Amino acid sequence: MSSTPPGAPSLWKGLVAGLAAGVAATAAKTLAEKLYPPRIHGEPEPPELLAERIAGHPLDHTTHLLATESIHWGFGAAAGAFYGALAEFYPAATSKAGANFGLVLMALTHQGVLPAMGLSTPTEQQTEREHTSEAATHLIFGVVAERVRSIVRDMLD
Repeated sequence: MSSTPPGAPSLWKGLVAGLAAGVAATAAKTLAEKLYPPRIHGEPEPPELLAERIAGHPLDHTTHLLATESIHWGFGAAAGAFYGALAEFYPAATSKAGANFGLVLMALTHQGVLPAMGLSTPTEQQTEREHTSEAATHLIFGVVAERVRSIVRDMLD
C-alpha cells in the first residue's frame, strides 16, 4: 500500500517508472539505430571506447561485448531513472511527449560530454548522417521514455 496519495510527487515512484522507461527507450533507440545507424564506416561506438578506457587495455571479444552492452543499457536505464525522478517534481520536463528530453539528452551526451571525453568526434567534425541519426534516435528514446514512464507511473498509484 502506498503512503503517497495518487498523483502526489514521489521520488521512488518516479525512479521506478523512469527506470522501466529507460530500459524500454534504450531498446527502441537500439532498434532504430539498426535501421538508421549513426556510424556506417566501422567507427567504434562510444560505449566500446569507454569500456576499453576503463579497462586500460584491449578486451577480448566476450568481455568487450559484455562491457559495451552493460554501459549502453546501464546509461539508458540511469537516464530514464533520472528523467522519471525529474518528471515527478518538474512536470514540464515531459513536454512535447518526451521529445525535448530526448533532444536534451543528445545535446548533453553526443554534442557535449562524449566529444569532451574523446569518446566521439567533435560535433563540428561529425557527419550529417551522424547528426540526423542521433537526433532521430534520441527523439525516439525520449518519446518512448515518456510513454512508458507515464504508463508505469499510473500503475504505481
